[in-house]
Amino acid sequence: MRLLYSLLWYALLPLLFARLWWRGRRAPAYRRRWRERLALGLGRGRLRGSVWIHAVSVGETLAAAPLIEALLARHPDTPLVVTTTTPTGSERVQALFGDRVTHVYCPWELPAAYRRFWRAFDPRLVVILETELWPNLCAAAKAHGARLLLMNGRLSENSYRGYRRLPKLVRPMLARFDLLAVQTRAEADRFQALGADPERIRVNGSVKFDLTLDDSLRDQAAALRQRFAARPVWIAASTHPGEDEPVLAAHRRVLERHPDALLMLVPRHPERFDEVAGLAARHGMTVARRSRGDQVDASVNLYLADTMGELLMLFGAADVAFVGGSLVPVGGHNLLEPAAWGVPVLTGPRLHNFTAIADLLDRAGALSRVTDEDVLASRVGALLDDAGERRRLGEAAAAVVAANRGALQRGVTICSSLWPSRSGL
Repeated sequence: MRLLYSLLWYALLPLLFARLWWRGRRAPAYRRRWRERLALGLGRGRLRGSVWIHAVSVGETLAAAPLIEALLARHPDTPLVVTTTTPTGSERVQALFGDRVTHVYCPWELPAAYRRFWRAFDPRLVVILETELWPNLCAAAKAHGARLLLMNGRLSENSYRGYRRLPKLVRPMLARFDLLAVQTRAEADRFQALGADPERIRVNGSVKFDLTLDDSLRDQAAALRQRFAARPVWIAASTHPGEDEPVLAAHRRVLERHPDALLMLVPRHPERFDEVAGLAARHGMTVARRSRGDQVDASVNLYLADTMGELLMLFGAADVAFVGGSLVPVGGHNLLEPAAWGVPVLTGPRLHNFTAIADLLDRAGALSRVTDEDVLASRVGALLDDAGERRRLGEAAAAVVAANRGALQRGVTICSSLWPSRSGL
């Protein structure tokens, strides 16, 4: 089965390159460093005895950042290789860690590419974050004698049903893991049902609960909020195509009720910044762009946050937060970032990637679900009217975050238990 799977990947190579070219129309970085997708040009013996940590894009990188920082501090003599699949993820890794880690793009699922990767970096431990389950990557790790760890693992019901259709591919893949540290008991049960050894599964919680709001971040949020004066402010974060239109329509209705209201709009992908700015203008909005340092005077009713790596700070400058990827079938994004600030959290109904976190917030009465622009406008308007209700919902959300901390330290302990020895290297 894995041979057929590998042959399919080789057959799809022309389409993979075409996809890079296509995405490069809006984001030219996709067309750069393409050789890394095949693990070409990495050299031989570049590092020995490294630890490889694989994330996907910005969200996974930011969630893993405290874990990576803790591992750098605990194991300063072990080289870390951090891979992502997107240019935005690459930019975040380089901005957060500089030359303290080595960043390259994760190779495509090709056995020959993984062999070249191992010749360059010789990883002795592979830490896969969240949902990046790749049969050939897992097979390569064990073929080269590396330990394999899933950290902050999650498996939605939809993904579980998909994996269940391919038992001859999935069971051997899961059997190769030395340990699977998953977020919830429900996910542990799904992994076990797919064939993972229950003795190798640990319910560890989510490291997303361990985010830190340090003094610098708080100062930045306070400074931004001061620019908005006493205006009511709501944020629509991580929006995708198909969400900006209802968000803008909702804001028009909010303005009828609160003429001085300001919307901070944060598209998920940077290649859409200009497109969303034009869309907002066509909806009659007066737009100030963060990247240009535009002034936010009384005439501005939309603040386009067209920068990267600032989302957590931006939540701290808002009165109400809507988290996108949830009105369209993306599966939602991190609800805990606004919750940590004590900001009321709104989301759409499509949350299959964050079911457990949404359930915790739901049980605490700290999450508002909206189905369309009308409900979004009504809920935002009502919360901007009622400071007491905002405070109640925000405190309930912050309490959920505080009550579920600890996965980071447990994760560091788990990683260290599998850490490669430097003796003899």
